[in-house]
Parts: sequence; C-alpha cells; structure tokens
Amino acid sequence: MRSYHLSHSGAGLAGLTVREHDIPTPGPGQALVAVRATSLSFRELMVLDGTYVLPVRPDVVPVSDGAGDVVAVGPGVDRVRVGDRVAATLFPSWQDGPFAVEHVPQRGGSLDGMLTEYTLAEAVSLVTVPAHLTYAEAATLPCVAVTAWNALTGDGAAVRPGDTVVVQGSGGVSLFALQFAKALGARVIATTSSPARAARLRELGADDVVDYVTTPDWAGEVRALTQGRGADRVVDVAGLLHESVRAIALAGTIACVGFTGRTAPPLDPQALFASGATLRSVAVGSRAQFTAMNAFIETHGLRPVIDRVFPFEQAVDAYRHYTDASPFGKVVIHHS
Repeated sequence: MRSYHLSHSGAGLAGLTVREHDIPTPGPGQALVAVRATSLSFRELMVLDGTYVLPVRPDVVPVSDGAGDVVAVGPGVDRVRVGDRVAATLFPSWQDGPFAVEHVPQRGGSLDGMLTEYTLAEAVSLVTVPAHLTYAEAATLPCVAVTAWNALTGDGAAVRPGDTVVVQGSGGVSLFALQFAKALGARVIATTSSPARAARLRELGADDVVDYVTTPDWAGEVRALTQGRGADRVVDVAGLLHESVRAIALAGTIACVGFTGRTAPPLDPQALFASGATLRSVAVGSRAQFTAMNAFIETHGLRPVIDRVFPFEQAVDAYRHYTDASPFGKVVIHHS
C-alpha cells in the first residue's frame, strides 16, 4: 500500500513524500479501512506551513478527512462490520459531550491521517456515511461539515425556523453552514467578494448576498436587511469578530470557527457586553454530533459542494489547487 508522509509541520509541499508499506492487520478494537477518497481543508494548509494550533508529529500521514470501506475488523469490534462505508472522526476519542484535553490527539496531526490507501482506526471513531453520498462527497464531512453543524446546533440552542444566519464567503464551513441553516428553516445572508460567487451562493439557497468588496460595511448591511435587528447567528470563519459583534442581534450567538489572517483588530469588550451575544469557539465536533449530522444530511438529501477531484498520484497538485485557485467547495483526492 502507498501512503503520503509529511516530514514535519512547516515543511510545505516539499515535505510530502510517498512510501510503500505492508497492509496492516487490525488489533483488538480496531478496523482496517480501505480509503477511497480524502478531502482538503484550511486545516491542512496550516499543518503544511507550521501554523496549526495543535501538535503535529514528524513524519505523520497527513489529512484528517476521508471515507472508505471497512475491509477487516479486529477482536471485540461490534460497532462496524466488513463492508460498511465509513468516515473517521478527526478527534478519535471524542465520543460525546464537551471537548476536553484528553481529546486533543487528532488525525492527520499527532496521529496518522487519511492520505493513504489503507488506515487502521479505532472502531469507535468510525461513523457510517449517508447512503446517497459518493465516497468523494462523504470524504468532505469530518472536519468542515461537522464544524458547521456544531456551529449551528452544538450550543443547546440550535438554529430554528425563522432565525437569520450569516455565513462568510464560500469555503467549506460556510457552504455547509448555508445548506444546514436553510434545511433548518433559517434565513441565510451570505457574504462574498464577487458577483459570480454571489450567484452560486443564491443557487445554494442564500436569501441575500452581500458583496463585501462593493459594500465593505457588510455588518451594517446585515442590520439593514434585518430592519435593524441583526442576525441571530453569525458563523465567523475570518476572525473579524468586531464586525460580527456589529452584525449580531441582541443575545445572538457568534460561532468562531477559525481565522484567515495572523492578526485582527481587537475585540471591544464593551461592544461585546452591550450586544448580549454569546461568543463560542467551535473545534470541529464529537462523534455523536457527526452521527446526528449524517442523519440530518440523509433525511434532507443534502449533497456537499465539490470544486475539483484529483487522483491519489496528484495529491500535491490538489494542495496547490486548494492554495492558489480559491476553490468554490471542497477539493477532493480520489484513491484508486
């Protein structure tokens, strides 16, 4: 079998190499998964350039997101069976409840990831994927889809019909958040930087789109579109929290799921206090949330947005495309 390895975090694409290995045998509690597809997210770029916030082991098999078939199980495994179509959770030990320090070990960082033809996984970390999805589509779920689901539902006060949700841009988290929020009955206001992307966001269901190039005060525009009330929830992927505070309704929720730059204007505590908003940092989600999300996807027949698919042999090109092309949707690597 073949696996990609990253020499060390910060090595960039030059640190990615392919090696041959024997196919492993699952031990007690483990399952062997033939990986059929993987997908890239902004997390993988941070792992490459050394800016990821969690530990990355030297010589790790990268990429947290993938889907495939269970081809063998070890003693004591009853959670999955041979033939099941599965994806693996990013934090294997995080089964349910709040995130905790013992759940920090993560796939494609401190643990080997999915950019390989076969992977060993603890059976309890695997989830069955929605039956209507292809392997390429299922491979997009573990990081950004679970993050979006958690951002909308994980605080005990899930988005309800009639709520207004703001999503930012057209990255993976934002596109999933748009689809989930619409299926939950919310009104969605999306932000973007181009008319072409605005049209595609409307096709996916966005009720209103604000071009932040022609309308830099997107937070003010959100308030105008909501008759001064503001949004019930903002899924903030840029880290510009001071703007999200301006856009949020009284006692709304801001889900902070990431950042696009190294610095951002400081957040005014007085403005945050005056908003009455809840500011919540979202770190992907648990296996229980992944399972609930998959049931929701299946019930509503949702399909992930894929920008482009690359063969396994061109994984480095997939990384380059993700970095340089500003894709609309997920970049997927198909394994033979």
